[in-house]
Amino acid sequence: MQIPATRYARTVDGVHIAYQVVGDGPIDLVLVASGLGLGQIWRALRAGSFLERLASFSRLILLDRRGTGLSDHILDREQQLTLEGRMEDVRAVMDAAGSPRAALLGLDPSGGAVAIMFAATLPERTAALIVYGAAAREVRAPDYPIGPTLAEFDAGVADIERGWGSEELAQRWVASLHPAVRDDPREIEDFVAWMLSVGGPGDSARGFRVDRDTDIRDLLPSVRVPTLVIHRRDDVFADIEHGRYLAAHIPGADLTELPGDVHMWDVGDDMPGEVERFLSTIQQEETDLDRYLATVLFTDIVDSTTLAASGGDRAWRSLVEQHHHTVRGALARHRGTEMDTAGDGFFATFDGPARAVRCALAAIESLRDLPLEIRAGIHTGEVQTIDGKAGGIAVTLGARIAGVAGPSQVIVSSTVKDLVAGSGLSFEDVGERELKGVPDRWRLYRATAE
Repeated sequence: MQIPATRYARTVDGVHIAYQVVGDGPIDLVLVASGLGLGQIWRALRAGSFLERLASFSRLILLDRRGTGLSDHILDREQQLTLEGRMEDVRAVMDAAGSPRAALLGLDPSGGAVAIMFAATLPERTAALIVYGAAAREVRAPDYPIGPTLAEFDAGVADIERGWGSEELAQRWVASLHPAVRDDPREIEDFVAWMLSVGGPGDSARGFRVDRDTDIRDLLPSVRVPTLVIHRRDDVFADIEHGRYLAAHIPGADLTELPGDVHMWDVGDDMPGEVERFLSTIQQEETDLDRYLATVLFTDIVDSTTLAASGGDRAWRSLVEQHHHTVRGALARHRGTEMDTAGDGFFATFDGPARAVRCALAAIESLRDLPLEIRAGIHTGEVQTIDGKAGGIAVTLGARIAGVAGPSQVIVSSTVKDLVAGSGLSFEDVGERELKGVPDRWRLYRATAE
């Protein structure tokens, strides 16, 4: 077929994302991957035919995520390779392609994590969620005995940095991704071409390290759109238990276990066949838009009662006005939504946790010239719209976490820390705490800028 035209969408943080649109089916389908390599993918051995198959029943939207392929590779301090940054890539491309609502097909652990976060955060724009070969986290943990150890994963990243673009590395990868063709020269040549099309060794290693540090387990219960998890039963690269975990923890998710040990997504017609079947069953379903994933930020002035009493009403009123102006400025710059202002405190929501943390840190820094200090607490979880405002246990958690913070401190939940890999933010473990009115104990961290 003729290679579709490549166009560019610009994200809100100024990154240019390459995308292509092919097909005119009744539903938009966005392919979310760690790196497609739009400049090469249509020339690959199987990928072109595979994409044509998807486009036969959808309007297929493809993109190279930031830092790969034909998209921008040079990212500044604010243009991070975080989950929320990559989610912005998808949103910008959907806007540019005129797609108000689409099904997402997330490939591999990296693309799957982005698709899952997008679906949980923006259910009004997600018709359905499908993931293939995905995982809630890539590296084994004491409470997640699936996947490679940290040492094994890091050894693989070092291998990438040493041998990216070489036939030797390509052969090792093909052996785990598609064992049956490990000695096929054309397969090796094709994989080398793909590696070179998505970026250099530094680009790839950086992406893998972000994926290594990302954990989306806490997000899974917040997915409220129709979901299909597809995984091959004997997948050598990504154990089937990854897929089973996702299906067990996403409410109402279907699990399809395909036969075979292949991880490559463009092998065979069974995976696109399952996608087509699933999409045909969900196009008329309604989605609960009152529940969605959000990051909540609470701030308040430390020792406000003492400050108010010491300066008098007029001076205190002037100080509070300056405080409000500063905090609202930080919210505007970091795209936060003010939910409530009660006296000397703010309650705001964000659709990305890294921006919430940066907003809180920026507000604290901007207030240093005033004779006051604020503290902040941040949590990411499912919220519910109640009388036009966000409510629910996640909001209660955010407020309780703020109460733990000291002057000029930003304290976050472990959920926030696990979602901002690649942001450049640093976190100091401050231990587990019991939070009033909230079940269980919560591990908290103090956030600082790099």
